[in-house]
Formats: sequence, structure tokens, C-alpha cells
Amino acid sequence: MSGPDTGQGAIPAWRRGINRAEICDRNFTEAVRAWRGMPAPRPRDDAPVSPGSALDARGFGELLESQLVSRHLDLMARVLRVRDKVFYTIGSSGHEGNAMVARLARHTDPAFLHYRSGAFMAERFRKLPHADGTPRDPVMDAALSLAASAQDPASGGRHKVWGSKPLWVLPQTSTIASHLPKALGTAVAIEQARRIGHALPVPADSIAICSFGDASANHATAQAAFNAAAWTAYQKLPAPVLFVCEDNGIGISVKTPEGWIGQRFGTMPGLDYFHADGLDLAAGYAQVRAAVEHCRRTRRPTFLHLRTTRIMGHAGTDFEIEWRSIEELCAVEATDPLLRSAAIALESGWMTAGELLELYEATRRRCLAAAEEADRRPKLASLAQVIAPLAPYTPEAVAAEAMRPAPHAARVAAFGGAERLPEKQAPRHQAIQINHALHELMAKYPEALLFGEDVAQKGGVYTVTRGLHKAFKSARVFNTLLDETTILGLAQGYANMGLLPLPEIQYLAYFHNACDQIRGEACSLQFFSDGRYRNPMLVRIAGLGYQRGFGGHFHNDNSIAALRDIPGLVVGCPSRGDDAAAMLRTLAALAKVDGRVAVFLEPIALYMAKDLYEAGDGQWLFPYPEQGRAMTLGEGRVYAPRAGNGACDLVVFTYGNGVPMSLRAARRIEAAHGWTVRVVDLRWLVPLNDGFIVEQARDAKRILIVDEGRRSAGVGEGVVTAIIEGGFGGRPFGRVVGADTYTPLAGAAFLVIPGEDDIVAAAAKLER
Repeated sequence: MSGPDTGQGAIPAWRRGINRAEICDRNFTEAVRAWRGMPAPRPRDDAPVSPGSALDARGFGELLESQLVSRHLDLMARVLRVRDKVFYTIGSSGHEGNAMVARLARHTDPAFLHYRSGAFMAERFRKLPHADGTPRDPVMDAALSLAASAQDPASGGRHKVWGSKPLWVLPQTSTIASHLPKALGTAVAIEQARRIGHALPVPADSIAICSFGDASANHATAQAAFNAAAWTAYQKLPAPVLFVCEDNGIGISVKTPEGWIGQRFGTMPGLDYFHADGLDLAAGYAQVRAAVEHCRRTRRPTFLHLRTTRIMGHAGTDFEIEWRSIEELCAVEATDPLLRSAAIALESGWMTAGELLELYEATRRRCLAAAEEADRRPKLASLAQVIAPLAPYTPEAVAAEAMRPAPHAARVAAFGGAERLPEKQAPRHQAIQINHALHELMAKYPEALLFGEDVAQKGGVYTVTRGLHKAFKSARVFNTLLDETTILGLAQGYANMGLLPLPEIQYLAYFHNACDQIRGEACSLQFFSDGRYRNPMLVRIAGLGYQRGFGGHFHNDNSIAALRDIPGLVVGCPSRGDDAAAMLRTLAALAKVDGRVAVFLEPIALYMAKDLYEAGDGQWLFPYPEQGRAMTLGEGRVYAPRAGNGACDLVVFTYGNGVPMSLRAARRIEAAHGWTVRVVDLRWLVPLNDGFIVEQARDAKRILIVDEGRRSAGVGEGVVTAIIEGGFGGRPFGRVVGADTYTPLAGAAFLVIPGEDDIVAAAAKLER
């Protein structure tokens, strides 16, 4: 059986003028009706569907059904989109061969799928029937998702994603290739969990599956994942990830050079390469099976190059006839894998033409009926519904977990003896207190892993992680390759497998290299899975300025707005050691209890600070908080005036480096003007505690905001907004902020970030 004739003179007019979805639909039915071959005797269920094929007839029949489900979901979406009953038309047509991967893998193999995975999902549904033995229904699930119904079991109507909690398909959005690092991280986590005795939520011999297109394979994020996979293989570290490149030869309208994927990955060291024909179930099955079995057996990164095609365009809005010739379109449509599957069904005797057409039309009716039913189901109807899974917070449970002490014996062992417990030591500076808190968290949570660049034997570039590697060994404290995308991808993978990752990003400026791993992936998972999946983590980031200009921009970055723009993220920024320890306890509890993604922003310039007003005063050294103490999310610290009652002449809102700087400035302001000055340390930058800010502004005669972020992109705008919306914007107020520029080297740095003199001068302008 062949496809439509692609000769210019043989193309009927109707093939030129009708939309390509209808063409592909007609191609199938016409090809089946026109078939005049001689079928073989119907094979037994367990016999090869075609001579020499590794695929048995029953398996072929089920794969064909999954292909048809996928195809009719696509056709249904195109038909109903114009009636506003469907809101997503990126389809899977031409990629239906990925059903073979689903059949040969297990439903407990975590899967990270790109958007052309309809057949994969339909086939995976067979793996896990309902408790009563009845099959699950992939059609209704997909229809609910396409209709943006609140009852969609994947995302709750927030996005059209392929996802399922019982089938271990973690929802992915349309971000290009950004899911590859966390798929690799999940594969690494499966093996690492065993080394530390952590109970996995999936079988120990599971593999991670990750699918993507040939165009996406060129993305920098994908390349980071491939490089990291090869890096692990080179060191003989197990990483059972199956990269499935579904090569259809085109990315929207940009063609992939012929042979590029095979040449690029076929000989790449560290990736074991397999090629399979995804257009022909009978021919491609053996190589898909070989790839899956190889990955599971060897625990090595495996690259499955699956030949596919793309028909009906990139999406419903992609009118290919406007930019591709009719001859080319017809040639592509002739490679439709459903045409080949129909030929196999007819030639093998597995189905008659009548049976095949009836199955085809029955599947169409099933998909359309599901879509009509999904359209009647409730939609998200309020903002509260939309954001419910974004940032869950259970204050009482978080507080209880944060105050829960670490096991005494584990804590003593971590610190090397009872006499060395941190609460028994003299007041110390912030770097030491963070180090103590990390030792404590590692002792409290045996599933915690601390990793990043230089964190192990060296103990970090500022020695903040010193001693952790010695105390907890390489299985729990380890260095990574120097790639922030990989670090945060690993963190998500560990979290997926129930571990508690504590990754370090060496400098805030380095975070920007990999921001989408947090913004587009980690923080979006609970939202786009309707709370069914979560990847809790506590990310430590050293940053901010005031290092006397050392290192210039990359070591003095104040781009805090990049963090504040991430929905669902929690960001804490301590200015002193005892606060740092209490905050770390709470951040870890937020991750454990509510699955939150949290950032601990560490002001580098305050790591070693000991003095406040003058050299040797030791007033920025603090005792370590005893077990059972923690900091509530949003809780600020207030430094009251030295004297005076009633209304406060000046309230200064600040955070991080701004706190000791503002305290020093406050003394000068009090002496110069006779004012009472209250300094408020926000401590929590995301989310800002608007109620706390308003309460502190209530009795202020004047307000000053000291924000080391840039003028147009810091924290101060949020403070100003809270005050104005709280009804206290009428009083004199000012801002002392960083300039809208990068931070230069050496002493020039202090020309662009706020200083103590700037605070004093700004206060003087408020005197009236």
C-alpha cells in the first residue's frame, strides 16, 4: 500500500485546496479502501506480525490502537479548535512510533516527554489498569486537558501537558529541551539513592526516559545534558537515562540537515547510540527493545534515534502550504506511519479492510464524544483555583518540622563530639554559622545531598562547606562539573526520587546561566501537575556586592529581580549568623513539608563580618540558635531606636548588606537630627510580607528604603507598593538604591552601590 502520488500532474485539485489535516485523514481511509493485496493467514497472537519481526501480532494490534487514539486526538483538536472547545493544537501526527518506547518500558520508569507523545501516553495507559481490572482511558484524560478543564488529571486545566501521577509521567511544558537535565538528574538519583540507603519511589532498576525533537537536540540546555551524561559515563558513574530523539527532520519551518543527528550522536563518547524506524512498527520494534534493554542492563546513558515524520504542520496555526510546495507536502504525507501500520494489518491478515476502517471510525467517534463531554466539565473559574498548587504553605506543619531537632547522636557525630556542638561555642560570624547549620541539616535529613562546584574537599570558595565532605563522605557531599544547568537539573532529579537536594550556585551571576531550570522547570512542576508532583530543594546562592570590588560584576551581582520574578519561589536573605541558621531550618522544612523550591541568598561580604560600629567591637558575632528555634516565613527583624517612645522619626527598610550599613548610618542620623531611627531587616525577599511592612510603616514619620538591588529592578519597589497600598504613602520617603549598571572592578564598585554616606544624605532630604 502506498501513499498519494506526488507527481505534479497527478495531484488532484482537492488535495491542493483542503487543509492538510483533512488530507491526512482521507489518505488513510482511501488507502485502506484501495488495498487489493492478498492477506496472509491471520497470525497467532504470539506470532511475529510480519516475517522476521520482533513484534508479535497482539502487540502490533495494541500499538495500532494507540496510534489511532493519538491520531484522532489530533484530528479532533483541529476540528474543535475553531469552535473554542479545544485550546491546543500541537499534535503527535507522524510521531506515533513512540508508542513502541512506552510498550517496551515500564510505567514506573519516570518519563519526561515532549509534546508529540500522544501515542506514548495511550500505550502506557495499558500498563496500569484500574483496581477492578478495567482499562484506564487515555482519551478522556487527553480531552480534559485539551479542553482546559479543571478536572484534567494532568494539570487541572492549567496547560495542555502529557502527565500522569500513576503512570510516572512528569508534566512538561513547551519549553525547548529544558527537561533533559532533570531527566538525567533523575537517572543519576535512581542509582545514588541506593548508595545512601534511601528508599526509592520506583523500582531500583528503573530508567529515566526523555523524549525531544531533532531541532531541540541543538539547544544549549540539551547539549548540557548530553555533556553531563557523557561525563558520568566517562567516570563509570551509573546514569540510566534513555534519550529518545524523535527525528522528523524539521523544527517548525527550519529543516535539520540530512544525517545530522546520526553523525552528531552516533559516535559521541559516553552515549550508546541506537537507531530505530519509528515509521514502521514491525521493522523498528527490535531496535527500540534493544535500546531500552541496554539502558536498563548497563545503567549507561543511551541515545535512541527514532525516525519519525511530521504531518499536519507544527500546530493548527502552521499553514505549511504557505511555505512548502505541494509536492513536498504530499511526499511527507506519504510517509505517514499510520499508512504503514494499515498495510501491516492488512498484509498480515490481522485485520480486514472493513475491520480496520471500523476501528478507525470508532476511534474518531470515541475522541469526539470525549471532547464534547470534556467541554461540559467545569473550567478554572477563580484566581484562587488557578494558583492553588503554585505555592502551598502549611505554617503549623512547617514550623513543627523546622523546630524538630536533629537526632542527637547524628548531630554529635556530624560535629565530632558533644563538646563541639555549635550552641556550646562562642558567638561566631555568618560563614561559620551557615556551615554549622548545614552540618545540622545533613544530620537531620539522611536523604539530604549537598553538591556544587568546589563544595567537597575544598569546602567552597569561601570555606562555607568546610568539613561537610569529611563528615558525610562522597555519597552525600560531592563536586559537580562546572555547569549550573546540570547542577539544577541534578537537584530536580534527586527531588523527583524523594531526596532533599542542597545545591550550591557559586555566585548569583552564575545562576542566570541556568535560570530556566528554576523558573521554567522546578517552580512550575507543582503548578502544572495540579500539585501531584513536586521537586523540593534548597538552593544556596552566594551573591550581592560590597566585596571591595573583588572580581567585578560576576562576583558582585545584585540582580535580585531575576529571583523575584519566579512564581512560587521562596527567597530568604540573612544579614547575620543566627538568622542564617534559623532561616535554613525553615527553608528545609518548607521543602520537606510543602515541596517548595527555596533559595538561600548569602551576602558574601557579610560571611566574615565580626564588627558593626568599629573595629574589634564584635557586635556582628552571634550565638548559634539552639535546637527547637526557627524563623517563620515572612518574619522580619526590627532594630528599635536607642531611645524614644511613640511615633518613630525615621524607619529604614533594608536587607542583607544594607542592615549593618543602615545601623551605622542610623547612629549618625540620630546624632545629627535628634531623631529616633528604627531599622527593619526584611530577611524574606520572596514573598515580601506586606502586612509586616505596613505595620512597621504605620507609626513612621519618614520612610527610607535601602536596597542594594538596582534602581529599576530590586526589592524596594515591592516595599514601596506595600506601603502605598497599605495607606501610608503620604509621608516623606526616599530610596537609596544601586545604579542601573553592572558592577565594575575595584573601588569603582562603591560608586554604583549604596553606601553609608548615601543613607545619611538621603535621610537629611526628608527633614521637613
